[in-house]
Amino acid sequence: MRKIPIYAHPAAGWPALVASTRKLMDYKAFLRGSLSVLMSNQPNGGFDCPGCAWPDHKTHKTLDVCETGFKVIASETMSTKADAAFFAKNTVTALQSWTGYELEHSGRLSEPMAYNAAQDRYVPISWDAAFERIATELNRLDSPDEALFYTSGRVTNEPAFLYQLFVRLFGTNNMPDCSNMCHEPTSVMLGRQLGVGKATVMLEDFEQARLIIMFGQNPATNHPRMLEMLAHAHKQGCKILSVNPMREQGLSAFRNPQKPAHMAAGQSDDLVDDVIQIQIGGDAALLTGIAKWLIENDKINTDFISQHTSGFEPLKQWLMAQSWTDIERGSGIEQAQIIEVARMVADSPATICTWGMGITQHVQGDDNVAMITNLLLLMGMIGIEGAGASPVRGHSNVQGDRTMGVHERPDAKLLDSLERVFKQPMPREDGFDVVAGAKALIAGKLKAFVSMGGNYAVAAPDKSAIQQALTTTRLNVFVATKLNGTMLHPGANNIILPCISRTEKIITSKGEQFVTTEDSMCQIARSKGNLRPISDHLKSEVQIVADMATHVLGDKFDIPWQQMGEDFDIIRDYVAEAIEGFDNFNYRVRAADRGFHLYHPARHRVWNTDSKKAQFEVPQYPITFVVEQMATRTSALNHSDNNAMNKQNNKQQVWQLTSVRSHDQFNTMIFGYKDRYRQTDRRDVLFMHPDEMSRIGFSKGDTVQITRETSNGEKRVLGPLVLTEMDIAANAVATYYPECNDLFDLDTKAPDSHIPAYKSATVVLEKISQVKQSSREKVVEDLSSAVPA
Repeated sequence: MRKIPIYAHPAAGWPALVASTRKLMDYKAFLRGSLSVLMSNQPNGGFDCPGCAWPDHKTHKTLDVCETGFKVIASETMSTKADAAFFAKNTVTALQSWTGYELEHSGRLSEPMAYNAAQDRYVPISWDAAFERIATELNRLDSPDEALFYTSGRVTNEPAFLYQLFVRLFGTNNMPDCSNMCHEPTSVMLGRQLGVGKATVMLEDFEQARLIIMFGQNPATNHPRMLEMLAHAHKQGCKILSVNPMREQGLSAFRNPQKPAHMAAGQSDDLVDDVIQIQIGGDAALLTGIAKWLIENDKINTDFISQHTSGFEPLKQWLMAQSWTDIERGSGIEQAQIIEVARMVADSPATICTWGMGITQHVQGDDNVAMITNLLLLMGMIGIEGAGASPVRGHSNVQGDRTMGVHERPDAKLLDSLERVFKQPMPREDGFDVVAGAKALIAGKLKAFVSMGGNYAVAAPDKSAIQQALTTTRLNVFVATKLNGTMLHPGANNIILPCISRTEKIITSKGEQFVTTEDSMCQIARSKGNLRPISDHLKSEVQIVADMATHVLGDKFDIPWQQMGEDFDIIRDYVAEAIEGFDNFNYRVRAADRGFHLYHPARHRVWNTDSKKAQFEVPQYPITFVVEQMATRTSALNHSDNNAMNKQNNKQQVWQLTSVRSHDQFNTMIFGYKDRYRQTDRRDVLFMHPDEMSRIGFSKGDTVQITRETSNGEKRVLGPLVLTEMDIAANAVATYYPECNDLFDLDTKAPDSHIPAYKSATVVLEKISQVKQSSREKVVEDLSSAVPA
């Protein structure tokens, strides 16, 4: 299909600076936000920006924050409060109709609140009364396993460690976290294949790489600070390929706001040499073709394979059995282009494969990560400079939370260590992840839900069903800085505990405290806010967990919860004893401006796997899985009398849908409606290539709806949506997350990681009667009210 230049300007540059400044004013955070921006990602007293997990460069920059970071900081530093006066004006029923944008802009949570059913409002509650109510409800459960304890990736290391300890001493491993919805295939497969479920690269490797292949990523929107490193690598002669069904306009060129002369002269750097525009779900097929050609043409690293790996022969046999017809059909890419990429891989002495959720959030997400790792192992690209595996996480500390022990399926080594340090038995049975927890909630098996940050119900599939299930619990607790949709479906007891944000100071009787984070490349660094908290009624996340543990557990265990709440060094001393790699934690995190790098065995070609070698993995799904799903659905439609008219008009109905995030959001936080790179200022849209529109007789601006049949045969409808142009692959459409989440179901997930398939769903598309459209200036209707039909 022809390329369609929609956004003709470089990424970042002046538009990013203008948009960032406007966002500070939009949030009424110009003064507080500007002061925080200057301290974002700064060593020696700065805080780690919550906007992404991209590592900080070791060189100092006066201003080290991207457009996304500006928006997240504006959100955290806004002067408007969602306080008692706010909730007195707004019933919970009324708030349920607010859009994600309106909730995001309602203000900072500034005092503890509890739901009053008689008033249908949140009303103030004292901290002590809140903790007493939490303790009463948790302690009267028939089993600790009737509670679910969720964690968002914005939670820093110290509260995360304390939280998992409290939950385990309470008696359960029911600790789902946002990893379950984003990079779980990365954690599972890298752990299985390399021994550690994390990146094997450091930031400096990007300076030495000769080939970077980006899979399923849109850094211009989701982690813009990566653009600077890509531009630098490209300037050094590194080839950069983007493998993506969408030709993202923000990857064409980059104008660096860090270079005043660059900006003034209107200069820009090239980023990507080529886009391999696969069909949705075609990654494993593409990688299969590359690996097949490399083996057939003896371009693999046989010395590395024989010395460091296991499982090569089964993979080789599987690869040789795959036909080029199926590879082309599964990937949507012709054999000649696949071979061209394979030659680039063969010629590169240092290759980095980097990926985002476009790889992981599929039924075959485990296979996608396995095949990326297989490719790196075939070429010996683990454990050398300028090469390796580079998953890029979203939340700034989602990786750190896992390291600290927030995991529903903890390994025995972690539990043994916790038992040794705290002299108490730890629960050994696996707990609920996000999917299993949501299903248990819906089934009425859970009586309490506790959330450390995040927007669980809105972020997960089946969000309407989860929200309804939350109304049946005895207790829901939310530790948060902002109001969100999960909080608006109260059970018998709904309690909001407002916490100090990343940008604000934490001062206790022991003085000013700092916390730590872990980025996508295993760097541990300090983080300390610089602002006075927006309210005197806030507590740090550490203190909230310490108080919760004190009230719930009482004096049952000899653990100094309150001392840890006052002095975070005590927590770090416990971490040093319990978590591998954190020896002398307090000293090492202070000894260098940017902290320290956690030892990664695979980076040194030490393989902590069952075989003590790196492990090749054979995919579980056929490489034609997606096209077969579409063919099956098409066949079913063709046998339906209800579709005679569509058959007569020969219009394609079955499409593969992916969910995307806009340039004006961060996860479920909706900052605004302007998606600059995709040139739209509304969220009720369905993206399609204009060639595809013409082929089926549709036009830009047509009103359509999409229908999906779930794995158990239930039909779900989303619409009306406005058809909008995007340079996306054939047979593919896209719409915005999280508004589309009721289309997805909890049973459509990857087999081992259990990640929901947000990025690949077979849907039916039809044009519906034209409806009156809102103006560009008017806030569009929130589609989150769409429920299963």
